[in-house]
Amino acid sequence: MKEVDARGLSCPEPLMMTAQALKGASEPVKILVTEAHQRTNVEKYARDHGKDPVSTEKDGYFEVVIG
Repeated sequence: MKEVDARGLSCPEPLMMTAQALKGASEPVKILVTEAHQRTNVEKYARDHGKDPVSTEKDGYFEVVIG
C-alpha cells in the first residue's frame, strides 16, 4: 500500500499529493493528514473520482485509505 504523509502541510498541498498518488495507482493509497477539513477534502476528492475512502482518527492525525 502506498502511503502519503501530508501531516502538517497546508491546503491545497495534501489534496495535490492525493491526486498525484492516485494517478495510475493499482493498489490502495493511505493518506495521512492533520486537520479534519483536510480529511474531508481528501474524502470528497476520492468520492468525486469514483473511489470509496475509509477514514480513521489516530492519535493527533487522520488516516484516509482510498481503495
